[in-house]
Amino acid sequence: MKIICVGRNYADHAKELGNDIPAEPVIFMKPKSALLQSHTPFYYPEFTNELHYECELVLRISKNGKYIQARHAANYYNGITTGIDFTARDIQKELSEKGLPWEKAKAFDNSAAVGKFVDITPALNKKNINFSFYKNKELVQQGNSGSMIFSFDAIIEHVSNYFSLNIGDLIFTGTPAGVGECVVGDELEAFIENEMLLKMEVK
Repeated sequence: MKIICVGRNYADHAKELGNDIPAEPVIFMKPKSALLQSHTPFYYPEFTNELHYECELVLRISKNGKYIQARHAANYYNGITTGIDFTARDIQKELSEKGLPWEKAKAFDNSAAVGKFVDITPALNKKNINFSFYKNKELVQQGNSGSMIFSFDAIIEHVSNYFSLNIGDLIFTGTPAGVGECVVGDELEAFIENEMLLKMEVK
């Protein structure tokens, strides 16, 4: 199982971090050890002083594939949920300034929290999925899949040109504007429409 992530997939988020709008999906990966297991608490990492949340829609891959065309991409994922791409922002800034990879800031153990998956059915309009994220009961992020620069199917097509997709892989599809810092004691909740799919505390 691997975790594939898309960066800068919402124009407003790219702008808030001072990044250009990408011409193709910005891809990075997290190892299996980044997945926060449902029975495991999330502890604030000791190596950062600026831990940020980034709430995203997450796809679950249900079929093995490579070189998948966008028009067939819907056959390769069958579940969706909300997830948090935890980011050590201070470390990311240091690495970016030196032109170095992001792994230490993005791919550390337990940096990928994933909620309960819901099945993707024909009734679901994948171009109009509302999701929201609350910190201590305050709305801090909200997004809609229709605002993504690259759609689910476009992401699948692009990623599968480089990496084989396997059953159980996860794809974090990008975060909207509103990312921010979280600290010990914060309660985090993520919703698709009105259904809470992820709830956790920073310890």
